[in-house]
Amino acid sequence: MKAVIQRVTSASVTVGDIVVGQIGSGIMILLGVEKGDAEPQADWLVDKICGLRMFSDNDGKMNLSVHDISGGLLVVSQFTLAGNCSKGKRPSFDTAAPADEGKRLYEYFIVAARRTGLPVETGIFQADMRVSLVNDGPVTFILER
Repeated sequence: MKAVIQRVTSASVTVGDIVVGQIGSGIMILLGVEKGDAEPQADWLVDKICGLRMFSDNDGKMNLSVHDISGGLLVVSQFTLAGNCSKGKRPSFDTAAPADEGKRLYEYFIVAARRTGLPVETGIFQADMRVSLVNDGPVTFILER
């Protein structure tokens, strides 16, 4: 399971002309599910993301978590994170989880994130989405488990 996380001052996801999820300050999470991933990877990622001290304190040091700032999470499924671009010019998605398993684990991740008590917004699995965000910093991390 892979996640690209970005510290944001705001983020939203739109499907068609409808905003389906949006947050103010918090973390934008692009989540990719691969073959062999299971609930322990999702639980680990949720714990890591929610505890990661990636927000600035009063001294300008990254010392605060999303909990500390009372921020939100915007979780968007990102199938292409499973893409392998090492050969040729066209990505291979052989390592991506099948759609039904990817959706199940994406939804599990969302439930686990909501159990933290943080506000959680989402995109729509397999939809053609437009993601907008204001990256604060910029601060971006790639997590894998």
